[in-house]
Amino acid sequence: MLLRPHSTCYNGSLKARLLLLLLLIHTFATACTDNPAEEEADTPVERRTAEPDTTAVNSSRAPGTHDLLGNPFVANRQQSNNLATYFDRINTDFTVDADAVENRHKASITDTIYTIRFGNSAMEFYAPTHSGELLLQMADIRGTDIKLRNNLRVGMPQAELLNRLKSQGEDLKIIQTPNEIVATAREGAPATLHFYLEKGKVSRILYEGYVD
Repeated sequence: MLLRPHSTCYNGSLKARLLLLLLLIHTFATACTDNPAEEEADTPVERRTAEPDTTAVNSSRAPGTHDLLGNPFVANRQQSNNLATYFDRINTDFTVDADAVENRHKASITDTIYTIRFGNSAMEFYAPTHSGELLLQMADIRGTDIKLRNNLRVGMPQAELLNRLKSQGEDLKIIQTPNEIVATAREGAPATLHFYLEKGKVSRILYEGYVD
């Protein structure tokens, strides 16, 4: 039987084809939508380890430097190993003595103690032969011929001294009596700074370092 283009059977067949075409399109679209989700689920997720925030935790002291009790005169470790650094800070005539001493751990090794004297003041350094370091182990400052770091000095007012010591942070323990202010470390090597007072001003500074 020949079907005419405008017959009812042709129209029904066309609708069926259209429905079938729409169904195929929907099925294909759904499959395309689902595949990425499946691929995403099957693909391992790359987990990146968080990088350390170097700006969040700042060291209170830069590498290669001393804190106040490590060396109250020079902060830079390289400079602290050079006697000329201390010579340049003394504003008067001075003398230097070098004495050979037995190493504290090995009797076969000879180390050196250097003593700088100027006026009534003195600074003493221990120089181990094996390390080449110059370690400040004592300083007795009785005049204004030299200043410590942060402008700590003989003759400064007591209130200014306390403010400058407190600015060093909580690692520094401060003990105060009517005639003396003592600064020590809360942890670590037992180095000490003694500030003796007369009439509300610093009259003498004694540094006792720790050398092993």
